[in-house]
Amino acid sequence: MKDYPDEIAITPWPLDRVNPTQRLSVRVPGSKSLTNRALIVAALAEGLTTLTGALDSDDTRVMVESLSRLGFKVDHDVVAATIRIEGMAGRIPAKQADLDVHNSGTSLRFLTAMVATGHGTYRLDGNARMRERPVGDLLLALNRLGAEAKSERGNGCPPLVVMSHGLDGGYADVAGDVSSQFLSGLLMALPNAREMTTVEVRGVLVSKPYVAMTLAVMEAFGVRVDSRRDRRFDVRPARYRGRVYAVEPDASAASYWFAAAALTGATIEVEGLGASSLQGDLTFVDILDHMGCRVERDQNKTSVTGGPLRGVDVDMNALSDTVMTLAVVALFADGPTRIRNVAHIRHKETDRIAALTCELRKLGATVTEYPDGLFILPPERISPARISTYDDHRMAMSFAVAGLRAAGVVIDEPGCVAKTYPGFWDDLARMSEST
Repeated sequence: MKDYPDEIAITPWPLDRVNPTQRLSVRVPGSKSLTNRALIVAALAEGLTTLTGALDSDDTRVMVESLSRLGFKVDHDVVAATIRIEGMAGRIPAKQADLDVHNSGTSLRFLTAMVATGHGTYRLDGNARMRERPVGDLLLALNRLGAEAKSERGNGCPPLVVMSHGLDGGYADVAGDVSSQFLSGLLMALPNAREMTTVEVRGVLVSKPYVAMTLAVMEAFGVRVDSRRDRRFDVRPARYRGRVYAVEPDASAASYWFAAAALTGATIEVEGLGASSLQGDLTFVDILDHMGCRVERDQNKTSVTGGPLRGVDVDMNALSDTVMTLAVVALFADGPTRIRNVAHIRHKETDRIAALTCELRKLGATVTEYPDGLFILPPERISPARISTYDDHRMAMSFAVAGLRAAGVVIDEPGCVAKTYPGFWDDLARMSEST
C-alpha cells in the first residue's frame, strides 16, 4: 500500500473559474460492500470465481488474507483489479485459523458467520476499536443454530472464538437496529446449513438496501432466499456456483464527488454507476437534488451539477454511510439541516455522530447532537480548522470536500482512506487540476 503524509492541507477550487458546462469525470474504486460479499459467496461456491473491478483496500485485503488463512486459493491481481478464488463447494479447508480483521467490521461479521459452517476452531480479533464493536447478537444466533461461538472477554465484542461442527439450521432471530451486517452474514452462510433456516428480524432493520444487496449477490451466484417484508427470511440448503462477477464502483465513495459538485457549482460525473446500480447509497444524489443541485442519470453513469443549496430534514437510515458527506454539504446550505434515524452509526469505525459534532463545530457550525442524529446550523463563515479523522476513512474524505469551498481546512492522518479508497487523494489532486 502507498505511503501517506501526516496531514493534507486542502486547496480550495477557484470557484470563479468553475464551468458547470464542463464535465469533470471520475471513476471511483469498486464497491467494498459488493467485493466482500462476493468473496464470501465465492469461497462457499462450487468452482472458480473471478471478480472483475474488485476493490483493493485495507478492508478487502483483510478479507483476502483471512480466506487464505482458511485454506482457500485466492489470487488478487491489484493492477488488473481482479480476484480469483477457488470455491470449495461449502467446505472450509482449514480446521483451525487465527483471523485478524484489523478495523474491518464487515469482515468480522461475515467471516464469523462463515466459519460457523465449518468444522474446526476459529479465532477472530481486530484492533482496539474493533474490540469495542458489539457482535453479541450474531453470536447468539449462531449458537441457536448449532455453533459454539463466544466472546473471549464475555462482553459480546472481539476477540471471538467459534468452535463449529457445521450449522444445523432451524430458527434464529437477530436484532435489526445495530447492524444489517449481522443479518447479511447469516444469510450468506446459511445455504451451507444442514436444514432450512428461518431468520426473523427483531425491531427495525437498519440499512435495508445493504440486505437487498446481499440477496442480489447470493442470487447472482445461484441461491435465492424467500423474504417477507424484510422481516422473515427462509434460507434452504443450496450450493452457490462460481462465475465471473463484475463489481460496481462504490456508491459511498462516489458521494464525495457528488458533494464536491454541490459545493463548487461544478458538474461531476461518476462513471459506471447508474440507474441499474444495486447500491442504495446512490440515492444520496436524490437528497442533493432536493437541496438544489441538478442530477442526471442513465444506466451507466450519474452526474451532479451544483447550485444554491438549502437545508433539509432527512431520515438517512437507509444510506447511513453518506451521513458524514451530507453533514459537510449542510455547512454551505441556506438554513439548518436535520439528520435523523442513524443511531447505529455510533458503532462504526468511531462514534460518527459524536465525531461529526466535534469537527463541524471546529468549522463554525452550531450543532445539536441527538441520540439518533444531528441538527446543523451552518455558520456565516467557515472557520479554518484542523480536522481529526478518528482513524475513520469517511471522516477524512467528507471533510476534505469542505476544503474545496473554504480555505484553511487541514486533514490529520489522511492515510485512513486506505480502508476503502486508497487513491482518494490522487483523484482529488487530478480533479483539482482539471478545474
